[in-house]
Amino acid sequence: MTANETTAPLSFGQRALRACSVYTERRVLIILLLGFSSGLPLALTGSTLSIWMKTQGVDLKTIGLFALVVLPYVLKFLWAPLVDHARVPFLTRYLGRRRGWLVTTQLALAGTIVAMGQVDPVATPLLMAGAAVAVAFCSATQDIVIDAYRVESLGTDSQAAAMANYVAAYRVAMLTSTAGAVGLVSLFEDRGVGSTHSWPLGYGAMAALMAVGLAASLFAHEPQGSEKALETEPTRFVTRLRHAVIDPFVDFAMKPQWLAILSFVVLFKFGDAFAGHMVGPFALSIGFGKAIYAGISNGVGLPAALIGGFLGGFLTRATGVRTSLWIGGILQAVSNLVFCWLAFMGPQAWALGVAVATESLTGAIGTVVFVAWISSLCSRRAYTATQFALLSALSAVGRTVLSSTTGYVAEATGWVTFFFITTLLSIPGLLLLWRISRSGAITQEGKKGILEQIAP
Repeated sequence: MTANETTAPLSFGQRALRACSVYTERRVLIILLLGFSSGLPLALTGSTLSIWMKTQGVDLKTIGLFALVVLPYVLKFLWAPLVDHARVPFLTRYLGRRRGWLVTTQLALAGTIVAMGQVDPVATPLLMAGAAVAVAFCSATQDIVIDAYRVESLGTDSQAAAMANYVAAYRVAMLTSTAGAVGLVSLFEDRGVGSTHSWPLGYGAMAALMAVGLAASLFAHEPQGSEKALETEPTRFVTRLRHAVIDPFVDFAMKPQWLAILSFVVLFKFGDAFAGHMVGPFALSIGFGKAIYAGISNGVGLPAALIGGFLGGFLTRATGVRTSLWIGGILQAVSNLVFCWLAFMGPQAWALGVAVATESLTGAIGTVVFVAWISSLCSRRAYTATQFALLSALSAVGRTVLSSTTGYVAEATGWVTFFFITTLLSIPGLLLLWRISRSGAITQEGKKGILEQIAP
């Protein structure tokens, strides 16, 4: 073989085949299954719970306040250092540092989801809130471990493929636990099972699907050097405390425009989240049945979300992080106006399909681009888990604390005005994007990691 043959450039087909082959690697497929496990619980404490409460006659104000039950997603950075440095009795010894925590959180999630399904949201709303908080806490803890596992088990060249798999599976899981769960409940009710038993059965089925993540954790390999990281930690308590809790935040505060970056993380998807919390109750209010809403959300929303995920990855690769953030931010803001149009159209199935497809497509684009960007901000490997927990927790503020007033706003303004307001709520995030783009922060933090990872 000549030197020219060995150094000959690859054809487009060869480059494409090499780029696609990474998606079939064992470690990347494990991340795909873990993405499903991560996305499944979120809607069970959010939009699906909202639909359950709406069908039982709970008022919109109370439904809106239930957005606060997912506060653990916002606060998870507080116990991320514990997950990073503590051992799980028995499981850490036999499964390893990360896999032991994964199995623990997944078993806890299955149990708490079943328990949540047994609670009556009308008779015992406080107990329901407590059960939902327990599910959210276990889910947020699982997310901490999955993020750490992903970073530690994959090389730089595999991170982008794993993230694409993760986000696609996450969206599929969310649709499964919204449209799938609601559709299953409707099926039970059509077969003569009362709502008192239909919802517990639906939540029990969702708990059983946690077996997907559990299987992934058991078949996964522990990241190399994971156990050594525990053995080489400082022995003095004060030093370990500083290393685990303080140093990750100090390191992040050294980044240029770090306060503006944190504010942007909170507000980028705020308008989208504010609207999303009320889409289910809105559809039911204007005359759609649960079965029709579930069928259209699943049949139209799922493919639209998958297409949006691929488009988000393509945009990031083709235009860079800064431009793709602008495109994703504007699209997800404007897409909320489609629900104003749906309110005028009324309960027509094709119109709901258009609205759901638009929201799912644009939301997925924004999510992929945004998650890719905040992943690139965690540049120090020693602090990746804690820093990513901080950023992803802040990104959840919009759909938790800030979205807790959605019921009050919707009830006071009406649906058309409400969704118009959600579009206006996207403007602060876009203004912050303009500020940090001018400062160069996105170029430095975004292209440095993400574009190198996803380039063929």
